Amino acid sequence: MTISERVQKSVSSLSDDLVKVSHQVHRLSELAFEEFESSKLLAAKSEKAFDTVDLGVAGLETAFVAKRGNGPLHISICAEYDALPGVGHACGHNIIAASALGASLLLSPFVDELGITLSLMGTPAEEGGGGKIIMMDKGLFEEEDLAMMIHPAPVEGDRMPCAAASHIEVNYQGKEAHAAAFPQVGINAMDAMTIAQVAIGLLRQSFYPGEMVHGFVTNGGKAPNIIPAHTSADYVIRANSLKEMESLTPRVRACFEGGAVATGAKLTFEERFPPYSEFVVDEDLASVYREMARVAGRDIPDSVPSSMRASTDMGNVSLRIPSIHPIIGINSLPAVNHQPEFTAAAISADADRAVVEGALSMALTCIKVATDPTLRSAYEGGKRRRELREHLSKIYG
Repeated sequence: MTISERVQKSVSSLSDDLVKVSHQVHRLSELAFEEFESSKLLAAKSEKAFDTVDLGVAGLETAFVAKRGNGPLHISICAEYDALPGVGHACGHNIIAASALGASLLLSPFVDELGITLSLMGTPAEEGGGGKIIMMDKGLFEEEDLAMMIHPAPVEGDRMPCAAASHIEVNYQGKEAHAAAFPQVGINAMDAMTIAQVAIGLLRQSFYPGEMVHGFVTNGGKAPNIIPAHTSADYVIRANSLKEMESLTPRVRACFEGGAVATGAKLTFEERFPPYSEFVVDEDLASVYREMARVAGRDIPDSVPSSMRASTDMGNVSLRIPSIHPIIGINSLPAVNHQPEFTAAAISADADRAVVEGALSMALTCIKVATDPTLRSAYEGGKRRRELREHLSKIYG
């Protein structure tokens, strides 16, 4: 019996526990950098199957790395487990966490036979904070030959169309005054924000395809009879790539500067966390994943609707390591990601099936790469990783 056949046979023994983990993480619904119980849960579930489990890596209390084996082909499977404010696991990171754990548990008994090193990477704060970027800056994600994770969605595909994204906090400082008696001595910071928002709305007519700007006001004043002295907003600027975002960002910032000039308010910007990059899909890995996902029972198409776009710090990983980020359908329509209805769908029977079949799809993909001589030679020892970085260095320098 082949390793793939043995893994397919063993998945049923893990199914109930993986679904339980998914539901536990869903119930915890911990926000970025606060995933204390979720990270402990996943790390604890990894202890018996891995040689080492290090929680609190990269200076992040909720990041962990579980590692087993010392083979020359190093594979990384990424887990995410942070929720969204107000709507919980409306992006289904509970499914991501449980499926990553499952794929790792399926592979761990065979690491020596496969000749691989296996890392389960617990990566916090994808929804806001860039945990993977922080981990890379601290020296992680340097040795792996390939990386992967899956992400739940209303539809199925071998990739999630990803845009580069910059997250900024905008602050205007004006001056309070009585809004009826002495408005002339105040400086209305909310007016500055309104002018900026109108300017951004008008700017959109000249956006290139794929460019987006969206955000919300986090502080608009304290009372209607007080001229607002301080306003703030969180905004996201998206473009097809980091390179394209370089030209869009100054134009958006100029809109906010226009609000300051018009009202006399003082303007400050703060980049909330490092920009997320576009995703560079490793096409060979994507092709293997499509094949193996079908073996695992998934009805996966050959293409994904281009209208579906998001951003992820896994994109930054894909600029460093050959990576894939497939989406796995949970039959949620009409509910879509970041809606409360999707939160409910993330623990449905279809979501539970996605946890198990997603874990199996990733495990079979790793086995195929490790056992196919042509594929293995393409990735082992960092060959494909070096080719990727050489290619990107010509673009980014």
